[in-house]
Amino acid sequence: MNDVIRQGIGMTSKRTRDRLIARLREQGVRDDAVLEVMAETPRHLFIDEALSHKAYEDTALPIGFNQTISQPYIVAKMTELLLAQGARDRVLEVGTGSGYQTAVLALLCQQVFSVERILPLQQRAAERLTLLQLDNVELYHTDGGMGLPMKGPFDAIMVTAAPETVPEELKQQLAIGGVMVIPVGGDEQRLMHIERRTQTGFDTKIVESVRFVPLLQGTVHQ
Repeated sequence: MNDVIRQGIGMTSKRTRDRLIARLREQGVRDDAVLEVMAETPRHLFIDEALSHKAYEDTALPIGFNQTISQPYIVAKMTELLLAQGARDRVLEVGTGSGYQTAVLALLCQQVFSVERILPLQQRAAERLTLLQLDNVELYHTDGGMGLPMKGPFDAIMVTAAPETVPEELKQQLAIGGVMVIPVGGDEQRLMHIERRTQTGFDTKIVESVRFVPLLQGTVHQ
């Protein structure tokens, strides 16, 4: 944990943060490294000041443009699933949003590439990540459904918005042995864990029911 992150998290009550981590454990999150990073990451810096009193509650919060910062449980669960088989060197995040999930990944992975279609959100996220001195993140303003083929293949892909079906473009950007964690569906959504076993073989598992904003493909917001 660098000094800037330490100072940022120091502005919040340790009791408040400990209560959140205890809640995540109660909900089944077991990875100590993930829980430690969740405790250290200053979530209040990634939301509007008016909502900062809710920063360490286990709830999603609006960040503008009909988007949300995911509830801490979902961030922890998806991160735990992504890293269940060990550390990942090259990670693609589809949907930078506030940058909170990006920061969590950056503290656990060697290199994070994150794409966002809404430019103002990407710009705000960039400011926050720079403030926290997380220099192992590359941000791109582009259509997330297409991924980032020029930087692939990736050891892991995390998608933070829900497409109706798994985009084939993203599956093809997974390295063999790589994993993708993605919510899929419309009115009813399921969190899915996809592992690329061979060049053409994928192992897909349904984890649990979830609720995400839709992944809008083919649109880039200035």
